[in-house]
Amino acid sequence: MSKNKTHDLVIIGAGPGGYRAAFMAADLGLNVTLIDPELNPGGVCLYRGCIPTKALLHLAKIKTDAEHAGDLGIKFSTPQIDIEKVIDWKNKVVKQLTGGLGQLVKARKINYIRGRAKFINSNTVELSGDNNGEKITFKNAIIATGAIPVRIPNINIDSEHVIDSTKALDLKEIPKKMLIIGAGYIGLEMATIYQALGSEVSVVELTKDFMPGMDTDLVAEYKKANKDLFKDVLLETIVEGIKEQGKQLEVSFKDKDDKSFKKKYDKVLVAIGQKPNSDNLGLENTNIEQDEKGFIKVNKKQQTSNENIFAIGDIAGQPLLAHKASYEGIVAVEVIAGKKAALNDAKVIPSVVYTEPEIASCGLSEKEAKEKNIDYKIVKFPWAASGRAVAMNEKNGFTKLLIDKENERLLGAGIVGRNAGDMISELVLAIEMAATAEDIARTIHPHPTLAETIMESAEMFYGHAAHV
Repeated sequence: MSKNKTHDLVIIGAGPGGYRAAFMAADLGLNVTLIDPELNPGGVCLYRGCIPTKALLHLAKIKTDAEHAGDLGIKFSTPQIDIEKVIDWKNKVVKQLTGGLGQLVKARKINYIRGRAKFINSNTVELSGDNNGEKITFKNAIIATGAIPVRIPNINIDSEHVIDSTKALDLKEIPKKMLIIGAGYIGLEMATIYQALGSEVSVVELTKDFMPGMDTDLVAEYKKANKDLFKDVLLETIVEGIKEQGKQLEVSFKDKDDKSFKKKYDKVLVAIGQKPNSDNLGLENTNIEQDEKGFIKVNKKQQTSNENIFAIGDIAGQPLLAHKASYEGIVAVEVIAGKKAALNDAKVIPSVVYTEPEIASCGLSEKEAKEKNIDYKIVKFPWAASGRAVAMNEKNGFTKLLIDKENERLLGAGIVGRNAGDMISELVLAIEMAATAEDIARTIHPHPTLAETIMESAEMFYGHAAHV
């Protein structure tokens, strides 16, 4: 690498946003330098987030299915969990996918630097790591450093028994009693994993319900399906303190009635949210502006206050989703390459919670539709009326559509049930293409499938769904 060369594009962070931007830029003929601390691209998502979590959720689902098979006449003996093999499986998944990305970097002739980068000014970064102290000048840069877990305010405890989502995926042992602080999607996915592996799981949440901000219908269906998942559910409760007592942790709580109480656990998982990973980036040496929470301010082209520096993914604000980061990476690169692109080209960003059952949503919620004074109609098809769902012994679930009464266009959707995350893409496309309820209802869906519930939900708008 020439020290005097001005690089077309430097990308800091090789997660789903960073590596997707690098691949796109290389395909468009730009000279690309991609900087990340890991051996290969992948970021938090592949190394310590989405992918290892989903690998473990898959194992949890297998165990749960085996336990429920007794209802269908097939009985298995109690599963024996080999935690070392479970860890090996998870690590192999990560290694295979990140190694594959490493090969794609080489194939595209991307200059991959293992290390970290700090801005010296708006056109120069200084490296640490393999190229410690070296400086790179650039025409354009993309910041894609993601987010990191938030610690509990006013509680500072250094204990191996207090873990975050990253350490929770190491699975060095399965605790007998586990407390999860935070009932968002990360906390609930971890609850699914650890409960399946044998832990007695409790959850504490500051707000009134699980998954704050989620459609209450979807949350209610999740709770109905998981009434036996948790030992304790402590809502509207704060954690006042955590103390080590031998090999256990004593946690002090205060509920909404100001009542204080204590409970003991073997492990405490803190999953109260994420904050932008912007420390030690040298942003103060640029003109880049951040909001009150530390997220970098960007326009619809992903440009920061420095027009030649872009920010994508979690560090650029909500929603903190890998696929949103990937899309923003494409937008940023197309702008850099002189193409017309902007984030508002995408009408909706889907969201999936990989619990059991899965929860997926896209578009407007009922609350948002009310705030916009839209005259809408809700149609909801229960999976108890789906032949495929019944045949699969799926006892919970529904497909919900939010439709504009005036023009009959689909505005939003939510699905609770098996494979909801795979099914939601049809509804994302429907919103992107301004499809009406009739378009969906008249699209022939194969029978018997779970996807039929989308068609029958649309038919309900006109009052003639076959199975309701």
